[in-house]
Amino acid sequence: MSLSFKNKVVVVTGATKGIGRATAIAFAKEGASILATGRTGRELDSVSKTIKRLGSKIISVQADLSEEESIEKIAKTALDKFGHVDILINNAAIIHKSQNLVDFDIDVLHMVFKVNLLSPVLLTKALLPDMIRRKYGKIVNISSIGGKRGGKGRSAYRMTKAALINFTESIAAEVNLHGISVNCICPGGTDTEGFRSAFNTPNIEQNKNLMKPEEISDLILFLSSEKASSITGTSINAYGQTNPIFDSDPSKGKV
Repeated sequence: MSLSFKNKVVVVTGATKGIGRATAIAFAKEGASILATGRTGRELDSVSKTIKRLGSKIISVQADLSEEESIEKIAKTALDKFGHVDILINNAAIIHKSQNLVDFDIDVLHMVFKVNLLSPVLLTKALLPDMIRRKYGKIVNISSIGGKRGGKGRSAYRMTKAALINFTESIAAEVNLHGISVNCICPGGTDTEGFRSAFNTPNIEQNKNLMKPEEISDLILFLSSEKASSITGTSINAYGQTNPIFDSDPSKGKV
């Protein structure tokens, strides 16, 4: 199924690794112009070169999403350089190592909430007025299986991802009459650098049942397309072989 995004402008946060990188590249292959954010210039240069080789336009913004100034910079750059934004993919997130709340460093706690929850809220807020004015927009928030259920450890991560699901539903209701769809994807274990680091699973055998980032990016593109025009205010589980109904092996992505 072809999902053409020619003449569409897409903002992807956390676009240098994992799901974000796969998503930015997938949109570029379908003809979209990309604004990609990342924390380091070297990683942004890498994804930028890949997308340029595909013949698509890309603007890179080095940004720390824990800082409000960076979020304002992303929105301003997108609107100044492209004139509008059609699609927003709120992907960037921190997966912290398993730690009980009583042992949690308060600075890390604040950082997780700022990056995982406050940054998508503020970036959505910054870009919505243009979408409302144009009566068009697609927003996809990336939550997690961890946002659907509690469990020992990673309480900060779980809380932010659960809140992102509720945020998706609330904003979808607010903008429903403005031609804007807002949806959420809840991936299970996905073979990304962040997952390998947080779960200490560096080798291939430990990750054989994890999903590939491209499997999630395919779903992101579908929800961002006109093929999904009837879908909004929905959170979609994408667990693959890490679905908790299959077994209870934590190495398979049960966060």
